[in-house]
Amino acid sequence: MTSDTETGGVTGTKDKDYNLVWYVEACLSNALRLENYIQDAERTGDSEVADLFRKAQADSRKGAELGKKLLAARLNGG
Repeated sequence: MTSDTETGGVTGTKDKDYNLVWYVEACLSNALRLENYIQDAERTGDSEVADLFRKAQADSRKGAELGKKLLAARLNGG
């Protein structure tokens, strides 16, 4: 569902803030999912794939932290 006019009337949350909440949740969820992938790769002895997933997990954590900071600033009127 997309709309050029939705600005929070339906959800009570402005689109840009809602989008930040979604982004943070997606980053955190991805970091958790990647932990399983890392363990799978380690179980099979594939350190190359495990390292790739660790890097991706670090990027997801970084994205979540940046998103949380920006969201907090926006919600606090910054």
